[in-house]
Amino acid sequence: MDLLRTPDSRFDDLPGYAFAPHYAEVQGIRMHYVDEGPRYAAPVVMLHGEPSWSYLYRRMVPRIAAAGHRALAPDLVGFGRSDKPSRREDYTYERHVGWLRGLLFDHLDLRGVTLVCQDWGGLLGLRLVAEHPERFARVVAANTLLPTGDDPPTPAFEAWLKFSQEVPEFPTGRILDGATTTSLSDEVRAAYDAPFPDASYQAGARQFPTLVPISPTDPAAPANRAAWEALERFEKPFLTAFSDSDPITAPHAAIFQQRIPGAAGRPHPTIADAGHFLQEDRGEELAGVVLDFIAADTA
Repeated sequence: MDLLRTPDSRFDDLPGYAFAPHYAEVQGIRMHYVDEGPRYAAPVVMLHGEPSWSYLYRRMVPRIAAAGHRALAPDLVGFGRSDKPSRREDYTYERHVGWLRGLLFDHLDLRGVTLVCQDWGGLLGLRLVAEHPERFARVVAANTLLPTGDDPPTPAFEAWLKFSQEVPEFPTGRILDGATTTSLSDEVRAAYDAPFPDASYQAGARQFPTLVPISPTDPAAPANRAAWEALERFEKPFLTAFSDSDPITAPHAAIFQQRIPGAAGRPHPTIADAGHFLQEDRGEELAGVVLDFIAADTA
């Protein structure tokens, strides 16, 4: 597997992102993660999606760490400061699950995890919850889903899939800007572009949309169906914190609430005036939701 590594200089002086880098070797690939707060405190793991990176959580990490928790935000393989396989076919759903498992459990040996997952962070993180429920204390799902391919994709996702495969140049910063309710500054858009010096670094970003199961025969469909069977027995606290302006994932909040026992009988907040990337629009508010959820569960 040929790997690309974004030069460190690309991450110098990014606005709001002054975290020290941490690295782990996972199956021969260097993965990066933010790790702030007390090392022996209960971990809060925040998983990003497509095509963002841990920069998305820059407003949430300090608040969660200041509250006494260990705040971790990995960069998925192919994104952020993590290594980037150069060939699209090197990226598969199963490999992404395995890479993340290797980082969180084999390297960091995390237990009692509060998972915060958005977009592909949920497609991967919820697989880990289903397969390793003993590692998790609770889950906050925000603008995400766990598709099996048994239901047709939404028109919004079909439009995104078409765009992601046909656009001549993959405009990461502009994609983030278009999926938020706030207007991103030139500096913030550039920070989202930083991991990708040129198109050769974007194989993962290009491939990710095609890995979402949209057919019952998709290679990931059986494992995701099995994950749903496990999640339908998951009784630990489960919270949805979806935004009010995300056409791609909006229907899935109710699905999680109806199918996962740990979501029953609790108020599920809606984050107002926020788009798909609600961490960018209302990161401080989402951090408050996470902290209140933990406090209520541990009181």
